[in-house]
Amino acid sequence: MTTIPNPIDLQKHLSGVDYPASKQDLIKAARDHGAGDDIVKALEAMPDREYDGPNAVSQAVAKR
Repeated sequence: MTTIPNPIDLQKHLSGVDYPASKQDLIKAARDHGAGDDIVKALEAMPDREYDGPNAVSQAVAKR
């Protein structure tokens, strides 16, 4: 089982994202901000939909 990334680290790597944002937008932003594999993999495991804000992203990552 993969560990869930720290929510603060997750949001640091998503700073500047304009919401609503698609899963692919979030993955690209995280990579652009130098996110590690754990964060990118957590984002890739989320459902493919639009996210309306940081809380929605954190919740989706925590549910996987």
